[in-house]
Amino acid sequence: MYEDVAHGDVTGACLPPDLLVNWYIEAQSEGVVCGVGIAEHLLAPTVDDPDECFLRVALNDGDAVAKGTMVLEGRTYAQRALLAERTALNFLMHLSGVASLTHRYVQAAAGTKARIIDTRKTIPGMRSLQKYAVRCGGGANHRMGLFDGVMLKDNHIAALGGVRPAIAAAKAHAHHLLRIEVECDNLDQAAEAIDAGAEVILLDNMAPAMLREAVARFAGKAILEASGGVNLETVRAVAETGVDFVSVGALTHSAIALPLHMEIA
Repeated sequence: MYEDVAHGDVTGACLPPDLLVNWYIEAQSEGVVCGVGIAEHLLAPTVDDPDECFLRVALNDGDAVAKGTMVLEGRTYAQRALLAERTALNFLMHLSGVASLTHRYVQAAAGTKARIIDTRKTIPGMRSLQKYAVRCGGGANHRMGLFDGVMLKDNHIAALGGVRPAIAAAKAHAHHLLRIEVECDNLDQAAEAIDAGAEVILLDNMAPAMLREAVARFAGKAILEASGGVNLETVRAVAETGVDFVSVGALTHSAIALPLHMEIA
């Protein structure tokens, strides 16, 4: 909260320091809530609060909300509640937005074998929380960062002189527990990558017809991930091709915050 409060809340200082209030946070739109624990931590009574202070969590991360659904409520000093209000809501609204958008993608792909996964297109410093929100929305996580998975993209392949030398270099440097994923722009490149030992193929910006052909040719030989330009209007067609995963950067880089607000009762 330091960036918000810094050296003190000059507006909150207008409130009597011993004024106790009841407060609640509620959703203003339909979605999936996430970040409840952070809000609870920021607003929970402390050892200095009187016995009548409390905090009640009404919902857990991953629960569905509708407009007017109460998420948390409590009683505490007015200064404390209003000091933490914006920070608590910022976390709740953003993470709930990620969870809600993920849930929409998961629902759009329901009934297919494809799992919806995220990418590294996250806000710096927020990756762990955003990826947690994706899980709360029913999605799954891709690698956490550059350290926990080999992913040879077009620039790696260009720098290393082609698919085969790139995979050979990855095999020489990565330990045996890491899978090697290769980004492929066409099916010939995918076939070459699998033949060279790639275990995961990222089928980049391929139309559904080409994705179906990729599944027909490579299913069982490698894990198949569709990626690139997927949105809520196209994800169903992509998922129905039979790919194993559909990665969507928009889950974290373009999620619209779920509106929530705090009210003093």
